[in-house]
Amino acid sequence: MMSEPRIAIIIPAYNEAQTVAETMKAFHAVCPTAALYVVDNNSQDATADIAAETLQRLGATGRVLREWRQGKGNAVRRAFLEVDADVYVLTDADMTYPAEQLPELLAPVLEGKADMVCGDRRSHGDYSRENTRPFHGVGNRLVQYLVNVTSGTQLVDIMTGYRVLSRLFVRCYPIVVEGFQIETDMTLFAAQARMRIVEIPVRYVNRPEGSFSKLNTFRDGARVLRTIFTVFNHCNPLAFSMLVAFFLAVGSILAGSVVITEWLTTSYITHVPLAVLAVALGLLSATFLGTGILLNSMSYQRKLDLERVIQRTAWELQKRPDAGETP
Repeated sequence: MMSEPRIAIIIPAYNEAQTVAETMKAFHAVCPTAALYVVDNNSQDATADIAAETLQRLGATGRVLREWRQGKGNAVRRAFLEVDADVYVLTDADMTYPAEQLPELLAPVLEGKADMVCGDRRSHGDYSRENTRPFHGVGNRLVQYLVNVTSGTQLVDIMTGYRVLSRLFVRCYPIVVEGFQIETDMTLFAAQARMRIVEIPVRYVNRPEGSFSKLNTFRDGARVLRTIFTVFNHCNPLAFSMLVAFFLAVGSILAGSVVITEWLTTSYITHVPLAVLAVALGLLSATFLGTGILLNSMSYQRKLDLERVIQRTAWELQKRPDAGETP
């Protein structure tokens, strides 16, 4: 008989002494057999001590992990390196996500219907009502549009921190980002790797009074957009290069039209710098186009390599003996 799936609830925490205990209690009450892992991300308060005391008081399995490098991406990476489970739950330590909806999010992964389940905060309008930072809403919509265009998906909440991940996803996903852009990077990877993504609407409430967000609208927004730019260039370099080549070609035509018109009218060229600019832009356009074609071939080879990794990992997991405990 198959043993019960091992579920690990991973809670990255940075200066969350006020809310981490209640978050742990809520998730333990809903899923008492799951192991709780709080990743203390170099907190300056008593977050780690409170988490350790709460684990002991609840009698829950798991432990407090330490990650000294700042950033949510680093904290999640530490958990993925040290925790062995069949299903991984990611949530925040600020009591913004509903623990009682965890069974809904677990079901598609446990039933083998999804590799990543995202808790959608936006469909019911909770995030819009609770979010007190308007630029975050605008940034989320922009990121949603760019990610959907880039990856060919139709996702609603790209940046949710409430996710359930399969063992296959965790074993194949390389974490190369360090901060809050981890959610965007996860989504882009899942789309590129053709993982099965399911979104389930969840309730969302703002942080309790006295608890402070670590997000910075402009800094974190710039990081996310930089991640999208990088992945877009890596995943679809031909489209990216064609877009840049198009704008360079338009600039070359606009600059060259003045020079050509002057030459046809007077048989002289007095706008020599403009002529040089037109030629330079034209050469750059052709260079970008040629580079895009070359990088597209390399991107296709990377996709083949990724598919081999996913298939090999899936076969290895299927042959894994269904025994053992989470370290």
